Parts: sequence; structure tokens; C-alpha cells
Amino acid sequence: MRVLIIGKIWPEPTSSAAGTRTLDLIRSLKLTDWEIHFACAAQQSEHSCDLEATFSIRTHDIELNDSSFDNWVAKLAPDIVIFDRYMTEEQFGWRVAKSLPESLRVIDTSDLHCLREARRQSLKSAQPLSLGNQVALREIAALLRVDLSLIISEFEIETLAQHFPVPAENLAYWPFALPKPPKTFAAFDERKDFVMIGSFLHEPNWDAVQFCHREIWPLIRQKLPQAQLDIYGSYLPEKAKQLHSEKSGFRVLGRARDSIQTLSNYRVNLAPLRFGAGLKGKLADAFLAGTPSIASPIAVEGMQGTLDWGSLVSIDPLQFSETAAEIYASPQAWSHAQTCGLKIAEERFPESHWLPKLPEILQKAHDRRHETRSANFVGQLLNHHQHRSTEFMSRWIEAKNRTKTPGTSKG
Repeated sequence: MRVLIIGKIWPEPTSSAAGTRTLDLIRSLKLTDWEIHFACAAQQSEHSCDLEATFSIRTHDIELNDSSFDNWVAKLAPDIVIFDRYMTEEQFGWRVAKSLPESLRVIDTSDLHCLREARRQSLKSAQPLSLGNQVALREIAALLRVDLSLIISEFEIETLAQHFPVPAENLAYWPFALPKPPKTFAAFDERKDFVMIGSFLHEPNWDAVQFCHREIWPLIRQKLPQAQLDIYGSYLPEKAKQLHSEKSGFRVLGRARDSIQTLSNYRVNLAPLRFGAGLKGKLADAFLAGTPSIASPIAVEGMQGTLDWGSLVSIDPLQFSETAAEIYASPQAWSHAQTCGLKIAEERFPESHWLPKLPEILQKAHDRRHETRSANFVGQLLNHHQHRSTEFMSRWIEAKNRTKTPGTSKG
């Protein structure tokens, strides 16, 4: 089997959980004898993982809105093509379907973008949650066009079943794949202070930082006047730097080179997320660092299952701050919360189970692809009509680019 992963960006595992997710895909596929390729139209950054050196896989630079991709992918002839987001499927799905009609097409959703957007809109407008947004029209159409979608959260499987006509056989649950936590950690009295972590490019993280600065941290400081809160996140904007205050103990520090190592230095992790979707990499990293997380319902969604989180889960600022102060000050409460986090990591997300699972899921979907497509009439309709409109737009952009004079940038 030959597998091609098409990425929106080159994975940056030190920047976001999405980058780690892509590496988990590759780690899983490397357990087989399959041939693995990764292609991307974006520019690499200094933080991009060197996939060829790290995993010994082939990487390729490709072009958006360029028919050169068609010939290239037809020559590569992968048996399975994985799009790392629904937007990537929009860009390249019609080209893959046209050049390689027999290849299995898969979306790794990372999280349901339409759910995240619905929650954002509900929070900002103070209106009831509505999943019928513009993002849903695009994302669900993409899920219907492909043969299989990898869903990271059980809650999102349920959401799709309740609200959208995506066939259950076109969905597969594949969550985090976490390594076994270490046997020993820095002790309670060897740690101090609070921490928050998450990419500033991800809007829920920036909202959580502002919410904490405005409503939660002042309450914690009333209870613990000497405590500090250190904020880490990639792509730190100027507006976040302006929140930095040594006097109030609210310190904005920028990128963490190693999130797990960074988290292991702190006593308590804060995750007051007010909207979002999927699973939270910051909480998984905190498990592996042995650092208890005080979290909101949105943050823990899909993480704990039926297991005990170890502390009260709330987004109410007063309750959140009281729980944070209690875990911070009590060795017994702290130890209990740490133990609960480790149990969640070991029982729900062990890589020993989930890494070998993905090749099984993909092989089964590949074997059943003709049957799956035949049963998915809505997907057939969308492939016929949506791909045609997407194709015409892409070809128009390509033709426009070719008519530009030398020295001008592409549109």
C-alpha cells in the first residue's frame, strides 16, 4: 500500500496539537510496510518537523490551483490519500478523485470546525447554539464526498449522528495516541506557580487567555498573592504581550520549546476554554507531565469518558478559581488529580492500542470503498456537482495566474 498525506501546512509539533496529530498519523503508518509520502503547498518554517530525517518518508512540494498536481499524483498513484483538514480536501479532493478514482480518500478532521464555529458564534452573540453555519456547509459536504473521516472525539461522532446525514460507516473514531507516562514526576513541593499553554493562532486559546486575565486570575491572586501564572504559546501577538504584568503575576512568555517538559515545572495547569472542539493537546501534555489541569467543560469534552477528572469541572470564574486554589494548596487534592489524569491517559489513549488501530481502519475502508460509495448517494451527488464547481474555480485561478506579467505575485 502507498499512502499520501496532503497537509494544509507542514506539521509543527511545538506549535499546536494539530502538528502532533499529523506526526501520530505518520507514526501509526510506520508500523506497517506501507510506503508513506507527505505533500504540502505551504512554505516550511523554522519550526516545521523534518519529516524525511525524523521518519524516513518522502516529502513533496506541490502547488495550489495548478494542474501539475494532477500529473504528479497520477504518477505517484497512492492507494490511500489522507487530507489533513476539510479545507485540504476542498483544494485537492476533486483532483485526486479525477486522477485516481480507485484510491481511498480520507479526511482527518482534527476537530469539527463547524462545532467550534457554532460555539464561537453562540458565545459572542449570547444566542443558542446553531450548527447550521457556513463552515458546516463546507465541512459536512467534504465529509460526505470522501470515503472515510477520522474523528478525534466520541462527542463529535455523536454530534454528527444527531445533526448531519453523514453515514456512520463513513466515520471512524481515532483519538490521541499517548505514550506511557513516566513512573516518577517532580513532587508537589518541588513545583510552584500556574501555567497556561496553547498556540495564539488558535482563537479559543486567545479567548481563554483574555478570559483568565479578566475574570479568573484576579480571584486566584486574592487567595494566593504570591502565585504566578506563566502563559506559553506559539506565534505570540503584540496584543498578548500587552497583558504581561510582573506586578500582578500574569506573565506572557511566548513559545515553549518542549510543552511536556515546560508543564512538568508547574504545579497546576489552567484550561478555561469557553469554546472549541476536538481533544485538547494541552491537557494530554499535562497528563504526561504529571501536572493536574483545572479545566472547563469544553476543555475536558471527549477526554475523560466515564472516568473521574480529579477536580471540579466548571467555567464559572469563582468556582474555577476556588478549585484552582484548592488543588494548588493541598498535596492530597493535587495528588488525587494527578492520579486521575494519569489514569485517563493510560486507559483511554494508550498508543499501544491506538497506533496499530489506524492501519486496520484504513485497510478495512479501502477494501469496502466501492460498497461504501454505492451506499452514499448524497456523496455521489456532491462529488458530481461540488467538484465541478470547485474545479472550474481552480482552473480559473490557474488561468489568471498564467496571464500575469513576470515579477507579480500569484493570486
